[in-house]
Amino acid sequence: MFVTNHRAEDIEKLTLRIKDGLGSTKYKPLQYEQLQPLLDAKRLACARTVQKIQKTQQVAQRTRENTLLRQHREVWIREQAKLMKAGETAEADLVSFLEKNGNSFISQMRDYGLILEREREGFRDATVKPIWQLKEDLQYRLAEVRQHTSQHSIHSQISDWDSVLQEVHSVKDQQEAIVEKLHSECLSLEQEIFALGIEECFSSAQEMLGDLTQVPEEIMSAWCPYPDLKSSLLQEFHALSEKYESKLLTIRKCLQEIGRYCGWPEEDHMVFQMVMSQYPHDLNNYRTLSMDMLQRLLPHRLRQELKDHEQSWDQYRFAQTHQRAVLQSWWQDRAGLLIKSLAILEEARVAHQEELTLQSQRRHQQEISNQLKEKLQLWRAQQEEVARLEAAIASRRQEEEEDRLRREQERDRARRAVQKERVKEFYTEKQRRREEQEKKDQERLEELRELMVEQARRDKERVQFREALLLQRKREREAQALLRLEEEAEKQGHLEALRNQVAVVVEADPERMMGNTKAWQSRHQTGEEFVLQKPLYPLYSFTDRQIVSDPRVRIEQALREAGFHNSPYAREVLSAVHPPRLPRRDTESTIFKS
Repeated sequence: MFVTNHRAEDIEKLTLRIKDGLGSTKYKPLQYEQLQPLLDAKRLACARTVQKIQKTQQVAQRTRENTLLRQHREVWIREQAKLMKAGETAEADLVSFLEKNGNSFISQMRDYGLILEREREGFRDATVKPIWQLKEDLQYRLAEVRQHTSQHSIHSQISDWDSVLQEVHSVKDQQEAIVEKLHSECLSLEQEIFALGIEECFSSAQEMLGDLTQVPEEIMSAWCPYPDLKSSLLQEFHALSEKYESKLLTIRKCLQEIGRYCGWPEEDHMVFQMVMSQYPHDLNNYRTLSMDMLQRLLPHRLRQELKDHEQSWDQYRFAQTHQRAVLQSWWQDRAGLLIKSLAILEEARVAHQEELTLQSQRRHQQEISNQLKEKLQLWRAQQEEVARLEAAIASRRQEEEEDRLRREQERDRARRAVQKERVKEFYTEKQRRREEQEKKDQERLEELRELMVEQARRDKERVQFREALLLQRKREREAQALLRLEEEAEKQGHLEALRNQVAVVVEADPERMMGNTKAWQSRHQTGEEFVLQKPLYPLYSFTDRQIVSDPRVRIEQALREAGFHNSPYAREVLSAVHPPRLPRRDTESTIFKS
């Protein structure tokens, strides 16, 4: 706290002290050498605190990023399953269509499919498989680095990283070149599609659909004995066309003002449309996920721009829906009017035929004509009432949509305010805990320093004792080695004396050495050879098939190949395995059961 209240006497006393008291003993000079370590310690503590804050922020950001990526992955898995199902349905429809339309076309399409499959496999071998192989190689290298924790092994493997980095950069360059090539091919394909004039066909179809003023050919070519009735029918068709044409002009004007891409480039709008189709409104937290994916795919667009574009896109889709509803209503009303008009014309023809045949019933025919006109006017009044009700319903739906958007914006603002307040409370509590932890760390640091000094003294004494003990053991080993050498020399002397005593002295007899032995002569004098027809003794053992059929032998061989035959796990597994046939009770050992 700052003391703001003062008096004039205090200022005068302070002035006198400054003038006369600088050389007195009341003021001590500052020791900047002692203050500098304190300042360095404060700076170091501040830097550590900043590092902890940055680390916490990074961890929170990574956690949020991982959560969003997991939710995106779930959405992509559902989207992939939906696309696979749609692809299978389309393929089945295509196969059924091809089966209906001849065998030559089917064979051509199958050949083309095989060509595309081979090209796809070649493209995958050239682009995708090298990346996966490089990824598996890097994962294997990282696993080896983690297993070898010694400093020598790490330094021995660092020399290989340059070649690995060069390989990674080369793969990146190849992928960029492939992406550029695909982009250029996509642009060329789009230009070819534009050159075919497909959009012109669509625009001409829309113009044909939008031509509402044309009267049906059935009414124009139909013969009517009453010109007034036919002119009234044509007037009804024109009135119906004018009514719906004014609505469609209003809707199309709104669509033109919004634009097909809502004021964005075509690529950005296609990306936006794809993302919004992948995240429907029934998905949990769909708005956060869709905005996050849009910001990832469109980093050059602000969040407010994305929201404005979303609102424009909703208006554009609402206008398209309204347009389709108006066109559907026009088709229904036009078909109903056509049916009624044909019926009226048919009735008029029948009435005229009756009038021609029965001149006496002219008055009655006139009454019929009047009744038909009244029916037409009544139907027209009903149609006008239906049009007014549809316009009222459309306006109410638009107001409800605007109210819903307004409520969503208000809920978003309230939720952001609550989240800001929670974040503020969280950082306050975090700061308090950090200060307490820092105080505990300082106290623990002092204790550890004292323990380390005491431990260093003890280690020094222990090292001196070990050095003396090792020197004594070394001398004892040298003495034992000299004693062993003397004993070995004495033993060799005794052995040499024994060898001289038992040495054999035989006279040379080459004839006896090169002659036949008595055993050979006795065997050849009989003239019979001894043929071994059966084993010398019977064997009571097992065959190799019987030995391998025992599951214990196979499990022990697998454990030995894996290097686990001496582990507790191997003993536990082998103790739980039973032989294929249990031993008899009389052969069971009872030594260790007592």
